[in-house]
Amino acid sequence: VKLCLFFLSLKECVKQVLIKVQKKAGSDGESIGNCPFSQRLFMILWLKGVVFSVTTVDLKRKPVDLQNLAPGTHPPFITFNNEVKTDVNKIEEFLEEVLCPPKYLKLSPKHPESNTAGMDIFAKFSAYIKNSRPEANEALERGLLKTLQKLDEYLNSPLPDEIDENSMEDIKCSTRKFLDGNEMTLADCNLLPKLHIVKVVAKKYRNFDIPKRMTGIWRYLTNAYSRDEFTNTCPSDKEVEIAYNDVAKRLTK
Repeated sequence: VKLCLFFLSLKECVKQVLIKVQKKAGSDGESIGNCPFSQRLFMILWLKGVVFSVTTVDLKRKPVDLQNLAPGTHPPFITFNNEVKTDVNKIEEFLEEVLCPPKYLKLSPKHPESNTAGMDIFAKFSAYIKNSRPEANEALERGLLKTLQKLDEYLNSPLPDEIDENSMEDIKCSTRKFLDGNEMTLADCNLLPKLHIVKVVAKKYRNFDIPKRMTGIWRYLTNAYSRDEFTNTCPSDKEVEIAYNDVAKRLTK
């Protein structure tokens, strides 16, 4: 699998933050390549309303200056005042701290459970898609379905602020658009790129569809696909499929 490149150069000024982003190019050397970690950071910047420019980089001809920034470290990474940050979770924390109110939106979820919802899905998906033994396929698929079901239940369970204690009406199913409410948060920036990969790759290489009965997940994905912050930072389905061409194992007898 080709590693993605996401280089974020951040310079804090008195009244503005200037950001230059370089991102792994897709299979054609120009379009956006597949990487949920880079997309996560792109979404954060977009949601915060930061103006930034994007340049795709062909990893076969990666510029020397980028190679020298964090030798031996896999992208994505950022630089800030000549300091290199390489851990995606710490980069997220850093962006939330530096790009803060009143100028920039706070994106941390109100409910801690939103941060952990769906956290096992990508691991279960990876085990499922990398497996080449037919006898193990059914159990691995059940494991993936179980984690998807947990996410679906969370998305359909009303959050505390959806429940009116003074109302006689008992709300049994949530109608919220995203994990933590009707606006995207850091939790969505983390989960949505991975969930999209699961949907595309499992269908392509295992003919597996997220069950339609999981109405919470489908509501969630439909709302995500209606938002520029997600669709304009998302690689094409073809790029996602190409990225997993060597990862997805054929089931052999």
